[in-house]
Amino acid sequence: MTHIPFNLGIHPINWVGEDVLEHGDHYSYQQVMSEISSLGFKGTEVSRKFPKDPQELKKALSDYNLQLTTQWKSVLFSDPKNHKTELQAYQEHVEFLKPFGCKVVSTAEIGGSILNQDPRRGQDETEVLRLDEDGWKYMVEGLNKAGEICRDNGMYLVYHHHAGTVVEQPEEIDKLMEMSDPNLVHLLFDTGHGYYGGNDPLSLLKKYYNRIKYIHLKDVRQEILNQARQNKYSIRSCIQNGMFTVPGDGCLDFKPIFSELFERGYNGWALIEGEQDPLICNPYQYAQKAKTHIEDIFNSLQEEKTSIF
Repeated sequence: MTHIPFNLGIHPINWVGEDVLEHGDHYSYQQVMSEISSLGFKGTEVSRKFPKDPQELKKALSDYNLQLTTQWKSVLFSDPKNHKTELQAYQEHVEFLKPFGCKVVSTAEIGGSILNQDPRRGQDETEVLRLDEDGWKYMVEGLNKAGEICRDNGMYLVYHHHAGTVVEQPEEIDKLMEMSDPNLVHLLFDTGHGYYGGNDPLSLLKKYYNRIKYIHLKDVRQEILNQARQNKYSIRSCIQNGMFTVPGDGCLDFKPIFSELFERGYNGWALIEGEQDPLICNPYQYAQKAKTHIEDIFNSLQEEKTSIF
């Protein structure tokens, strides 16, 4: 039996798109939860298809023997006029997640983003509006305050460096980590979004391991990424064209990443993400494929470790 040292879960975004709403819109939450559970996964995030009422959601998760790990929370801290309302909304989000036993809050600044979430921008913009120094200052102030809310509730704010946002490139992740309080702002390490942003995922993992409290395992199809760069795709277009896929189906080498996690003793959650059209890439089959790929890597690492002694 394969021993994976951390908690391996899967994101419902493999079935139901969050940025491309036509992807998987035909799925019911019952089918998504049933397939996740039947694949042997115990952890998942919130999907837009899941019940909104906390009691209904709690019952559904219990019925399928699933643990909720987190839910994405957009913030617009780079504009100081929003701080009061944004922090109130953040508090409510934490209060929603806490009874489910969630330990992290996936958080991302959307000011300037091309994710169709910055309310001041149009649909499918292709250029991120990078923050000026004031924008950075206000964003970090807001994140530190949100991190205090998490800390006071026994949780961690994990910042999701994300394609098409103001924190995606190596220098932007560095700046966020330098400016923010390391006791309040932690990192969600995402292999696919890291690679898209120009980072080497392994180097990013090694550099900020001590700030990482949560992981997304996502792969990238290099040929689609090249097309996206050449044609200046919006993020929605990248996803619609299949740029992201599950581990083992793209260009990333996960073995050194898992070896690093193994050696460091990471024991938190790591969730598989594919984020592709489920009518083209069957989510159940791709999830199975990713799980097998991950298990094969850990079997190989275990054999290598055994052979040394």
